[in-house]
Amino acid sequence: MLTFLKAAPHKPRMAEEAIDPTYKRLRWQIFFGIFFGYAGFYLVRLNFNLAMPYLVEQGYSRGDLGFALSGVSIAYGISKFLMGGVSDRSNPRFFLALGLLMSAGVSLAMGLVPWATSSIAIMFAMLFLNGWFQGMGWPPCGRVMVHWWSKKERGSIVSVWNVAHNVGGGLIGPLFLLGLGWFNDWHAAFYVPAAVAVGVAMFAVLTLRDTPQSTGLPPIEEYKNDYPEDYSAEHEKEFSTKEIFVKYVLKNKLLWYIAFANIFVYLIRYGVLSWAPTYLKEVKHFTVDKSSWAYFLYEWAGIPGTILCGWISDRFFQSRRGIVGILFMILVTVALVVYWLNPPGNPGIDIAALIAVGFLIYGPVMLIGLHALELAPKKAAGTAAGFTGLFGYLGGSVAATALVGYTVDWFGWNGGFILMIVGCGLAILCILPTLKHDNIAAAQRASHKAAQAALAENKK
Repeated sequence: MLTFLKAAPHKPRMAEEAIDPTYKRLRWQIFFGIFFGYAGFYLVRLNFNLAMPYLVEQGYSRGDLGFALSGVSIAYGISKFLMGGVSDRSNPRFFLALGLLMSAGVSLAMGLVPWATSSIAIMFAMLFLNGWFQGMGWPPCGRVMVHWWSKKERGSIVSVWNVAHNVGGGLIGPLFLLGLGWFNDWHAAFYVPAAVAVGVAMFAVLTLRDTPQSTGLPPIEEYKNDYPEDYSAEHEKEFSTKEIFVKYVLKNKLLWYIAFANIFVYLIRYGVLSWAPTYLKEVKHFTVDKSSWAYFLYEWAGIPGTILCGWISDRFFQSRRGIVGILFMILVTVALVVYWLNPPGNPGIDIAALIAVGFLIYGPVMLIGLHALELAPKKAAGTAAGFTGLFGYLGGSVAATALVGYTVDWFGWNGGFILMIVGCGLAILCILPTLKHDNIAAAQRASHKAAQAALAENKK
């Protein structure tokens, strides 16, 4: 590993009176770093979606363009898993920024170099390369969150952080319209957001830090007096690659359940998102500016939806992630049916249904990532999240781009929507086995809390 990417060493513990103010200041600073840093990745991830209608006009089929777009998902799924293992042993301050800079470089090339969009094979290769660098975004953020926020506050903090991809992804539409107005060039969908992403990478370097111990602070469990049921001092040591992959990931049955659920959640997420501009233009007769704003609203609707989902799971369901995920997926199915069956000529209903899908689908996306973080020790958190992402992107996202594209070519848009609705049902079935574990864990937390309260009462 390159020297500057290695995990930062622990520093001597700072004076006791400095711990609390330093912790509070750094947590705010670091949160802004991972929030805007991760949003930056989404500025340069899904630009191709907005370019597809123009490429269809040039003669490319929807299926072929879906295949090219699948390059992002295939590479991202593999990279998120493998880079998760690297990230768990790296300094997120530089690891995240490096990935974002390289991803922005690919997007700049697709916008400025003519041959980069001259054939399906070349577009697939460029998008595959971009997807690989995109895999360097989520794992370092996961590493940061499990080291700087304790379990009892993690549901809320992860849900707020998770809307970063809605912020970044939603801004692609307005930035594209801005570039289109300035340069009268649809390639602006690539190079305008990429220029912004370069600046975001610099911001991440300035704000991020590695573990609390690397700044002279105690572990978050000690600072918050919030120790997970299976917490051990061994969890503060860096694990070997074998321990991370085999002991804490591959032998973890619950991770497998939510990984399979992620396939179908991502099928819906990207099945709607990737094809919204094309579907709205071809079937609902939206203009390019109206479809771009609808794309923006879909992403930004996920912001309150994700925060609400995390808050509900903590506030009303005692961190039972599975039951909340099932509830949201049922509502996603209803919104998806309305989006599909609403006849052309009712744009208000189309936009409202699209907003509803966006509002609801990102909650289960967030919960699966959060569940993965909580099912493994924090030194293996990036790999655990990467494992679920591997399934989500190699299975769900590829199906959402290539499979949905070819299904629409063969069976029309009705076939594409039937495929996604079936995916909703399968996601619910895969989440069901986690409910028993969630109930046991909630009971253990309640028992531990009661024991602490009794101990405190006895000391009075």
